[in-house]
Amino acid sequence: MRIETERLLLRQFILEDAPFILELLNSPGWLRFIGDRGVHTEADATKYLEERLIPSYREYGFGFYHVEQKGEQVPIGMCGFAQRPYLDLPDLGFALLPDFTGQGYAVEASNACLAYGQQIGMKEVTAFTLPTNTSSLKLLERVGFHSPEPFSVPGDEEELLLLRRGLG
Repeated sequence: MRIETERLLLRQFILEDAPFILELLNSPGWLRFIGDRGVHTEADATKYLEERLIPSYREYGFGFYHVEQKGEQVPIGMCGFAQRPYLDLPDLGFALLPDFTGQGYAVEASNACLAYGQQIGMKEVTAFTLPTNTSSLKLLERVGFHSPEPFSVPGDEEELLLLRRGLG
């Protein structure tokens, strides 16, 4: 799987992306809005790729994708889908390194992933965010998500907002 947009290239993660995963998962935005995933060494990042990201491609036919600037080949973030055991639909997620936020990259990557989701037969997707993450909420609404409703992950009392978007 390889998706090209005007400025970006999205591809599946590989084990050699471990240094980038270590950087991304420890960036301030990730820690604040997504949370500490216990990835503190390159070995942890490799394990995260092996156990959390890469298996999704085989199991579901989709996952989170490595996002880089086209031409520059600079990794800037991730975007894609997860199939969570507590949701009946895939959910869209995205995260960028701080130097690349506010430049439209997340919208561009999200739109590319949504088009890919439609291409592989997804009819509807979800997304969720913290109510305090107004930037993500605005981005999700900008790419067509609507009707935010309160949501909590089973076993976690933290309140999130769940949004939906049709792809058909």
